[in-house]
Amino acid sequence: MMQNYFKNWRDYWEQLREVLLNPEVDKALLEQSLQEARMKMPVPVLWLLGKTQAGKTSIIRAMTGSETAEIGNGFQPCTRQSLFYDFPADSPVVRFLDTRGLGEVDYDPADDIAYCESKAHLLIAVMKVADIKQQALFDVLYTVRSRHPEWPVLLVQTGLHECYPPGGAHILPWLYDQEPLPDTVPTDLKRALQEQRRIAANLPGFASVRWVAVDLTLPEDGYSPSEYGLEALWEGIEALSSLGLENLLTRDERVQDLFAHTAHQHIVGYSTTAAGLGGLPVVDLMAVSVVQAKLLHSLAALYGQHWDKRMITEFIGLLGAGVAGGYLTRWIGRTVTKVIPVLGQTLGTLWSASASGAATYALGKAAAYFFDRHRHHLSVDAKTIRRIYADELERGAAVLKDRLRGRSE
Repeated sequence: MMQNYFKNWRDYWEQLREVLLNPEVDKALLEQSLQEARMKMPVPVLWLLGKTQAGKTSIIRAMTGSETAEIGNGFQPCTRQSLFYDFPADSPVVRFLDTRGLGEVDYDPADDIAYCESKAHLLIAVMKVADIKQQALFDVLYTVRSRHPEWPVLLVQTGLHECYPPGGAHILPWLYDQEPLPDTVPTDLKRALQEQRRIAANLPGFASVRWVAVDLTLPEDGYSPSEYGLEALWEGIEALSSLGLENLLTRDERVQDLFAHTAHQHIVGYSTTAAGLGGLPVVDLMAVSVVQAKLLHSLAALYGQHWDKRMITEFIGLLGAGVAGGYLTRWIGRTVTKVIPVLGQTLGTLWSASASGAATYALGKAAAYFFDRHRHHLSVDAKTIRRIYADELERGAAVLKDRLRGRSE
């Protein structure tokens, strides 16, 4: 059985070559496969709750690095009054759920709250610190926590600079996790922060309630840094959940520019989809290779490269399908060996999914290097591109591990 398993993965490289050079795809069949993958790997949902202009969209922009996070440009209705924002849009790794601004005239949030409760993985309540009228938000939080006392809540206080004295600036380093707040915090700001936190202390439930103070501004607003408190926001999300979103959404040390940052989002999205396909009862390697082909076409377009037969042949030749297949087969063998003799259907599915996602991640990173070199009219070194593939095979497995493991338990 194991011999056939490894043979299938070696054969997959020939399938990928065929799909790239002869991209005749049954679109209906592909869409069905992608839908099955998404069902297998559900997208984590962050429920953003707050009044209009509280700063919810600014949080989405800061977390994703996406300048398109605007109402009407990426947001889609999921109920009559609520919107969701998938990022990336074509192969999302996270979904933000945005309820209409609380406290608006003639708006009863009951139906939206019921819907959001059924979908959310983490509740993020957003409130502008200068707005003292937050009763509508606290009423909803009280209702939700009464029904779900085990739900943690992240409360984000925004717009700190609106309470600064004239000519005021951000306090560096960020220190709003200290209790009590130090005297270096301006008096008006400290009073507003403490009053909101005092009211929230009465929420029912036993799960954690964590506070984060942020100031997410535009560069032209004149406050530096413009994403003040973003690191603390990430820490709050990771502390209250096991979603691993920062690893999925943010750059690693080697991502140096906007092209690589955007490419990273595409690569993770397609890798997650491929992992879902790899986790199906019968591994559809042709479907996995089609997803990877779509990723490569997407990256070529991003880098402004003409992804024709000549460039495809060059890329496959440099990467060396046989060499890359050998890396993948050895990685699968080493990984599976660790769980023998307890390898069962569940673990087999897990490692199949992990291999699909990790191979897609490594292929995308190698392609990003290839396209970036071409964009700058530089030569591409076969040894380097193969080393990138081998290194990123391990990294891709680490990025996907927690989500895959969570679905297998």
